[in-house]
Amino acid sequence: MSVTETGATVWLTGLPSAGKTTLAYELAGRLRADGHRVEVLDGDEIREFLSAGLGFSREDRHTNVQRIGFVAELLAANGVKALVPVIAPYADSRDAVRERHRAEDTAYLEVHVATPVEVCSARDVKGLYAKQAAGELSGLTGVDDPYEAPESPDLRIESHRQTVQESAAALHALLTERGLA
Repeated sequence: MSVTETGATVWLTGLPSAGKTTLAYELAGRLRADGHRVEVLDGDEIREFLSAGLGFSREDRHTNVQRIGFVAELLAANGVKALVPVIAPYADSRDAVRERHRAEDTAYLEVHVATPVEVCSARDVKGLYAKQAAGELSGLTGVDDPYEAPESPDLRIESHRQTVQESAAALHALLTERGLA
């Protein structure tokens, strides 16, 4: 007899270099160790393979988020924990993804990795802030392009105030509380 696992989408939104992807992979390891099926839908990989050709206009960003939301919901509806570390800078785009999940009766959690832009700029994992400062890049989310922080996420994590392990533990606790872990 097999047990049907409850899937869920966990969308981690925040500025570039906020710690979204690091947190997603830490949580994925914990969930896999507990026997869950998990996929991390990394924003950079999605841009390369699923959304190649899209730019960074508001419309293209919305299209990218909707594509990712569709794939995440499909995975979650089939018993997978879909961890989505994707900026998704606009509230209406994130709301549309949440609504898709609600319409399909699929669990959806929004997590705001609320790291201040100054901390993200110091981390500068991909060198984006340095390129923007040097005038080599424009449209950087949270600097010269908008980022609409979630007003009431399911969880707000201040990654600059705790370790990755502490952040993952807080998120794991929320999943457990909601009956998803």
